[in-house]
Amino acid sequence: MTTAPRPFRGRLSRAVEVQEAVKDIILRRRLAAGDPLPTESELIEELGISRNSVREALKALQAVGIVDIRHGFGMFVGRMSLSGLVDELAFHGRITMQDGRNDLGHLIEIREILETGLVQRLIDRHQEADLSPVDVVMEQMEAEALVGDVSPDTDRLFHDVLYRPLGNPLVGQLLGAFWDVYHQLRDNLGSPDESPADVVRRHRDIHAAVAAGDKAAAIAAVHAHFEGVRNRLGRLRRLGDPPHPSTPPQPSP
Repeated sequence: MTTAPRPFRGRLSRAVEVQEAVKDIILRRRLAAGDPLPTESELIEELGISRNSVREALKALQAVGIVDIRHGFGMFVGRMSLSGLVDELAFHGRITMQDGRNDLGHLIEIREILETGLVQRLIDRHQEADLSPVDVVMEQMEAEALVGDVSPDTDRLFHDVLYRPLGNPLVGQLLGAFWDVYHQLRDNLGSPDESPADVVRRHRDIHAAVAAGDKAAAIAAVHAHFEGVRNRLGRLRRLGDPPHPSTPPQPSP
């Protein structure tokens, strides 16, 4: 039995209420991520509102990842995504770099604290954790370092694979979000201080400490891993205004 929709009040209130009505349909029908949603026409009939109101609500829900609209296929319950958060953090990080504040440094600090806790949790269950996929990534990283720089994708993969035995999919999404923000802003940080060999060694130390079940060494290795980023941020503060690679230099007066 379909519940009659409540009357809508005002344009802003209407937009919010339509979004809430669509979310209520998802919850009442116990739909999961990837499940198909009612069609646009079915929503119009069920909610008793105009096509434009439904479309506005669906676009807003699509923007926050609740609805996934696939043209030619239909509408589905969206899968959790932190892409909106990444764009917002990267934008505000770039703004604060311009005026001497350090929001990116705060973000890096949060990730460092998170990884410090994660390696300890991983060590608590390291006997049952399969770290062989990390060995494969380390081999790839070492091969890349011999011929040039370690690719960002390989660096990111190391952290993703390392914490996968924890069985918490949100860990990978959060670390990936931090990673994406950092890499959107990395050109503003100037050249890295670490050589490819240093990058490999930092990751190898984390891997070795976890494999040995040594929490103190693992914590120290995580802190050392973030030292290069802290140095680059510190150099920016010493230099004053950060570089803006995409902005052409202005002519002298």
